[in-house]
Amino acid sequence: MNYIKKATKTAQTGSEETAATVVEMLATLEKGGEQSVRDYCRDFDKWEGEILVSQADRENAAKVLPETVKQDIQFAHKRVSDFAKQQRDSMLEFEVELMDGLVAGQKLVPVTTAGCYIPGGRYAHAASAIMSVATAKVAGVENVVATSPGSLKRGGIHPAILYAMDLSGADHILCAGGVQGVAALAFGYFTGHRADMIVGPGNRFVAEAKRTLFGMVGIDVIAGPTESMVVCDDTADPFIVACDLAGQAEHGVDSPVWLATTSLRVANEVNRLMPEVIASLPEVARNAAAPAWRDYGEIVLAETREEAAKICDNYAPEHLQVQAEDLDWWLSALKNYGSLFLGEETTVAFGDKCSGPNHILPTKGAGRYSGGLNAGKFIKTLTYQRLTREAAKQVAPVSSRISRLEGMEGHAMTGDVRMEKYFPQEKFELRGEIDDL
Repeated sequence: MNYIKKATKTAQTGSEETAATVVEMLATLEKGGEQSVRDYCRDFDKWEGEILVSQADRENAAKVLPETVKQDIQFAHKRVSDFAKQQRDSMLEFEVELMDGLVAGQKLVPVTTAGCYIPGGRYAHAASAIMSVATAKVAGVENVVATSPGSLKRGGIHPAILYAMDLSGADHILCAGGVQGVAALAFGYFTGHRADMIVGPGNRFVAEAKRTLFGMVGIDVIAGPTESMVVCDDTADPFIVACDLAGQAEHGVDSPVWLATTSLRVANEVNRLMPEVIASLPEVARNAAAPAWRDYGEIVLAETREEAAKICDNYAPEHLQVQAEDLDWWLSALKNYGSLFLGEETTVAFGDKCSGPNHILPTKGAGRYSGGLNAGKFIKTLTYQRLTREAAKQVAPVSSRISRLEGMEGHAMTGDVRMEKYFPQEKFELRGEIDDL
């Protein structure tokens, strides 16, 4: 690829050290129980208050927030919930008769307990609370346990996050962040409800904790440090592109932002503008965005839009913005991404905060095989079947022959005994012509 700017670090940088730290912490947390969660909260977040949030604390969060803030959170909640409801309603249970006497079907059953991790360190991610908790509730999850870091300065969870959790329907709320927060969800600490699945974005340690626990619990996606990519042609406004990239880089020092473009003019101008745009950000955002752009930022020049689309699919970014002509062509051509934002009027921040589709999305190339969090992630698609004896008469001999073809005599026997019981006077060919194979 033709790089105008190439990253010096990748998503895998430091992954071995992260994995080792997380494995050690999870072992301590599993052995040490709830007290180990308290210890880590004290050491990392300086939080020594209660872990399980009371109803009084929930109500106080609503009291201290300005009405306009609550209205904005309600606006976001409505759109995210409505979109999740459409997703849920698009899923169907069905029953079908595949042949006379053989009925099969599918049931949609929500998981019993979902754990929702909401980041709350550098920024107050109220929108993340809505994305996870509200979507789980729309899906019909019985127990939703949400957790977010506490702060001595704030006296617990940020009130905007806490209000969003409560509004979205969290049944239990924990004041615990990081690996210890994830572990509390997985092991059922403080609530007695072990999570069947854990969802939500977080830093590299949170993402690694979810990855390590996968199998013991289900997870949504590997939602690690935010990634964002813009693909554009010569019609794009370089300043808008630079702002969109810088806006996503503020997530963290390890948040990659990438540009793929068919325009050398746009590529060079964006490269020139990025330091200026980042310098205009407040200190907290600037201190994250500057190293993210320096270490992880990339600009790739493509000769054609077809090549640009292939570049995007190779990156499989978490967020992908298109600022180019013929948006329908791009919608059709692009295949690998977490969520797609079409046109200059549609920026990633809209999806991050309030426009509707979920912002908990796959990172590290997982967009090649997975979409983002949605109502369906919380719902198990369970199948069932029922046969009459006449249907078994047709199915069992085939099952027995295939079982013996595979060398599985025990499987074959289960079909044989039914034929002997149901149809003792009839002869069936229960062994296929396998001797010559």
